[in-house]
Amino acid sequence: MEHARIRRRFKEFMQSHDHQWVASSSLLPDDPSVLFTTAGMQQFKKYYTEPSLAPGKNVASIQKCVRTSDIDEVGDTSHLTFFEMLGNFSFGGYFKEEAITLTHEFITREMGLTIDYVSVFGGEGEVPADHDSKKIWETLDPTIEVRSSGRADNFWGPTGAEGPCGPTTEVYVDGLEIWNVVFNQYYQEKDGSLRSLEVPGIDTGMGMERLAMVAQHVPTVFDTDLFAPIMHLLPESLDERIRRIVADHARAVAFLIADGVRPSNKEQGYVLRRFLRRMIVHLSGTGIDMSAPLAKVIELYGNTYHLNGDEILHVAKAEAEKFDRTLHQGIRELAKLESIDAANAFRLYESFGLPYELIKDLGGAKADGLSRDAFDEKFKEHQEKSRAGVEKKFGGHGLIFDTGELKAANADELQKVTRLHTATHLLHAALRKVLGDAVGQAGSDITVERTRFDFTFPRKLTPEEIAAIQEVVNDAIARDLPVNKAVMAKDEAERTGALFFFKEKYPDPVNVYYTGDDMLSAFSKEFCGGPHVQHTGEIGTFRIIKEEAVGAGVRRIRAIVE
Repeated sequence: MEHARIRRRFKEFMQSHDHQWVASSSLLPDDPSVLFTTAGMQQFKKYYTEPSLAPGKNVASIQKCVRTSDIDEVGDTSHLTFFEMLGNFSFGGYFKEEAITLTHEFITREMGLTIDYVSVFGGEGEVPADHDSKKIWETLDPTIEVRSSGRADNFWGPTGAEGPCGPTTEVYVDGLEIWNVVFNQYYQEKDGSLRSLEVPGIDTGMGMERLAMVAQHVPTVFDTDLFAPIMHLLPESLDERIRRIVADHARAVAFLIADGVRPSNKEQGYVLRRFLRRMIVHLSGTGIDMSAPLAKVIELYGNTYHLNGDEILHVAKAEAEKFDRTLHQGIRELAKLESIDAANAFRLYESFGLPYELIKDLGGAKADGLSRDAFDEKFKEHQEKSRAGVEKKFGGHGLIFDTGELKAANADELQKVTRLHTATHLLHAALRKVLGDAVGQAGSDITVERTRFDFTFPRKLTPEEIAAIQEVVNDAIARDLPVNKAVMAKDEAERTGALFFFKEKYPDPVNVYYTGDDMLSAFSKEFCGGPHVQHTGEIGTFRIIKEEAVGAGVRRIRAIVE
């Protein structure tokens, strides 16, 4: 049974049983405690505690979802990052008997499948065993084996830090769990405690890909008509696991971009970047780029979800061009390492943009000792340092300002100086881009009101040059580039091309602040001790108010941010 027919059959079945059909919500949820929509019930979460707000007592949907918890398992026969979840939900309309009956009828009559066995909650801690579900299954079909499991297997939720949850019954076909029926009887608080819901509800989830797999009688989800057209595009010379990773990531990339996510170094954008870069590396040298599998995803799903193909391909291409500049150097650096631990793995990420998954994929046996937890800890340490209080950022080496910067007295003023400081780095880079590499820093002073930057240059700037410099800075601001810091040996930092004030004495190791996604493609990079904004978009509008001479061969620019 092709996937389009499964969609129609599920929708018609639920509508015939008095369920209101609800369209899929975005992959970007309203719930701030999670990055993505990870389950079909997420858009209905609030209705379990406030059922009067629901669009109806009984609803059904096919929800697009992204989960990153299984990313390390992607490439086997069934784990995915992007998937679709078929589900029916009730907020006081019906409970266990009706939910299990609907499940049984759809699988056995509508889909014509045979249930291997089902599982129910066997009880654990304060939550009692679910004897009712066991009896309902035995009454519906005495030949079905009913197994019992504890909370790890047969208790679901909540999504995020808190929310509705409860015991489950799971349905297995051909040895694969295809449908999970959750009885939302409880609400889990942030501290992990449970309280009973006033109105118990139903939350079910059935993976489209797994259902298609058993309905089409194929060995893996990648052999279904949801994946086969994508897989056929990928060179057979690639390892089968790699082909599956690329096919999976192509779907995730297309849907994330379609829902407004853009590659970045934080939150959803970081996940998208990881997917994109993994695809880029694995397709490198195969004669096919990622536009082919992405175009096939757009073709497969465009009508169902109205995907904007031009936008998806444009965003993916821009990221590929950006990453290509650092990819090969990063791979060379990785090859030089005898072993890869968390520290040098993070260095590969920070300097060359290689995410954890790529380092593990490319590192082979050298990366066997590298764990995601250790890498994430290094990432967390970096974030914590970057988010340190503005006041602390004013300490350290590389402060090239004479007096004014340190006169800022309150948080608002400190923030203004921080914006001006980062803008000064952009100005320095812009001067060299417009006037050439002969420009050198000759001094700087920042107050709450303005930045003043002195630089070596033999003549007065033309109005056109001043306008061009200002435009280059504002373009970098508009691109909302991330501002990152790398700590490295002084001689290594110099080899990266980072700028530094020749009169300043720097310690070893040195801090290098760079604006951009990675060190090599950065818009600007300089030895510095801070302070800096986290993204250039925080700076505001940059405006040059004066350009003048301060001595033979030395010019001065005064500028403000608004």
